[in-house]
Amino acid sequence: MKYIDEQNVRLGDKVALGKDEEGVVVCSIDTGEYSSEYPEAQWGYLRKGVMINFTLSGLIHYEEPETDLRLVARAPSKE
Repeated sequence: MKYIDEQNVRLGDKVALGKDEEGVVVCSIDTGEYSSEYPEAQWGYLRKGVMINFTLSGLIHYEEPETDLRLVARAPSKE
């Protein structure tokens, strides 16, 4: 999945939604990246999109990005 600005959503990205909601990407089903707290065995059945754990709303699965979902801080590179 990509943000509206066409950047790829990555595991560990810090994101914002609207004015008040912040969260972290905890798995990217599209790229096969899963955090240890949200393993593929538990969430791989979704087949598409990303899971974001928001401070206020909790865990939300997106197949397509919301128009006001934006990247706040890129996840550290694994390289």
